Amino acid sequence: MKVGFIYIMTNKNNTTLYTGVTSNLPLRIQEHKDQLHPYSFTARYNLHKLVYWEAFQDIGDAIFREKQIKAGSRQKKLALINSLNPEWKDLTESIKDIMNPY
Repeated sequence: MKVGFIYIMTNKNNTTLYTGVTSNLPLRIQEHKDQLHPYSFTARYNLHKLVYWEAFQDIGDAIFREKQIKAGSRQKKLALINSLNPEWKDLTESIKDIMNPY
């Protein structure tokens, strides 16, 4: 079973949101920050700030959750972020060792 993560990224002004799914959250966030794919949505809109994430024991559950979040309104996404990160801080530092639990 492969672990999975969903995450929400935004820009410095918190105006644009991107919801994604991955099996390696620290690596994927670094790829966004490095603009590994320069024509991607996150690169075009400078979405470099991780403001929300959830972990799942199975990638399939993460994909299901990503679809739920993407189907929701912007207001629901804002409420989700505000529930766990009301100051909209960049959470990147908090996930750097998440793939090494020991």
